[in-house]
Amino acid sequence: MFVVNVEAAVFRKDKWLIIKRSMKEEHAGGLLSLVGGTVEKEGNSKDILERTVKRELFEEVGVIVKENIIFIRNTSFVSDKGNEVIDIVFLCEFDEGEPFTKSPDEVDAVYWMTANEIYDHSMAPIWLKESIQVAETLLSK
Repeated sequence: MFVVNVEAAVFRKDKWLIIKRSMKEEHAGGLLSLVGGTVEKEGNSKDILERTVKRELFEEVGVIVKENIIFIRNTSFVSDKGNEVIDIVFLCEFDEGEPFTKSPDEVDAVYWMTANEIYDHSMAPIWLKESIQVAETLLSK
């Protein structure tokens, strides 16, 4: 059985909404990341992935994105505790709110960063860089 995780590649002008994950996090604590989280069980449901993206953004950093959420990519990995995870990344356009560390158990800091700042940052893992590369390609079309 997989854990399903979603992430939001949120853009505003030429910058991306990036968090520094809390050291309390089970996976990748202290690293830079997109905002995201696990999909909760809801029984029969529609648009659960997109609604989860919106919920996580509001719960973790207090922002709202526009309705046009676009699939970017999916990957799988094994968490530090041995859980099999499917990770799905969505492209989201910022709508409103001033991002802040709303959930300190999950987020240590919030940044708006250019793609190059992300690529050059020592705490940016390869999977974040790859997601931003794909998102940048989609935006340029």
